[in-house]
Amino acid sequence: MVPYEWLAGAMERLAGVEPHEVLQVLGARWRRPVPAAGPMRLLTVWGRTRAGRPLIVVLRHEADLDYLIVAARQMTDTEAAEHARWERLQEEEQ
Repeated sequence: MVPYEWLAGAMERLAGVEPHEVLQVLGARWRRPVPAAGPMRLLTVWGRTRAGRPLIVVLRHEADLDYLIVAARQMTDTEAAEHARWERLQEEEQ
């Protein structure tokens, strides 16, 4: 498992997302780089909480396998539909 730490102030920017939900989503498999992040290396993790809530967690790569949790939010309807398509493809592959 990749080690995660919280960026200072990140918990205040969770926009209605609970810290334990963020940790649940970090086990998800759909990781997507953020191309327009400039010099920072950002990564998003798309997934669902155990209760099924679709979230996107933003991580900043620090070094080696170290990542900082930057922010998290609920997916928009469009993002949730895109994620559901990805989930269906994953199920078909298994």
